[in-house]
Amino acid sequence: MKIKIGKKIIGEDKPCFIIAEAGVNHNGSLKLAKKLVAAAKEAGVDAIKFQVFRAENLVTEKTGMADYQKRNIGKKESQLEMLRKLELKHKDFKELKKYCDKKNIIFLSTPHSCQEDVDLIAELSPAIKVGSGDLTNLPILKYIAEKSLPIILSTGMAYLEEIREAVETILPINKELILLHCTTNYPTPLNEVNLKAIQTLEKEFNLPVGYSDHTEDINVSLATVALGACIIEKHFTLDRNLPGPDHKASLEPQELKEMVEGIRNTETRLTQKENPQNIIKELDIGEALGDGIKEPRPSEVEVAKVVRKSIVAAEDIKKEPP
Repeated sequence: MKIKIGKKIIGEDKPCFIIAEAGVNHNGSLKLAKKLVAAAKEAGVDAIKFQVFRAENLVTEKTGMADYQKRNIGKKESQLEMLRKLELKHKDFKELKKYCDKKNIIFLSTPHSCQEDVDLIAELSPAIKVGSGDLTNLPILKYIAEKSLPIILSTGMAYLEEIREAVETILPINKELILLHCTTNYPTPLNEVNLKAIQTLEKEFNLPVGYSDHTEDINVSLATVALGACIIEKHFTLDRNLPGPDHKASLEPQELKEMVEGIRNTETRLTQKENPQNIIKELDIGEALGDGIKEPRPSEVEVAKVVRKSIVAAEDIKKEPP
């Protein structure tokens, strides 16, 4: 199966589609976001991805921070306080889309549970990326599927049956679905990567599968390409010392460029019929291969309590008398 995003074709025997995950590393600044676009283009990636959200639509005042966010920021505050500092306005994303077109790089974004945000991304982007936190949010998956755009669905924190339910929600409406294996922890230790889960997903769902890499260097991404991943997504920043929850687990521009070059070199070696296992052995990431069982890794269990969606009341509900 092959899927077209912009002018790029994704699937077997096609070059790996490389996404530079800017996420919220713009720190709420349109100027910094444009610098990230320029740096991503210079590094040679295919696309850059941001996140569209309103803090009030995403978390409550009492929502705490995930442990990795506390570590990376170095202080404790509520999710709401943190996320408010990381917002961009809808008009900012429209400006970013124009800037991406000018730089000839594909603009992508992830909506976070709000239909209005989905509508904006469907207007601006040739595909919609769905984060792991919305994998079990079936109403929003259905709404996204109805936009008739290719969907890239991350599967962090998930059991195989949860992924199956998401896939069965999307496919009757939209056949253009790509799954991304990932571990929702920033950074991800090698012993929780579980790369063999990519093959599990391919076998179970017969869909294109890629990898969203949250490890600290580039070798896992290169190994993933050797295993046949059609997409690599990797967080990047202009400077790991900037304040914010994701900078410390992100590549800097030169490292991102080295990753792109490494992926293309790996692809060349594969076209020359080099044994993929030789490439993986050379990269020395054996611990990252895992057991192939698609289920939450230990660190993800706690993260899921913060980032997965739940039902809350928008206002106080009076208790009915007995």
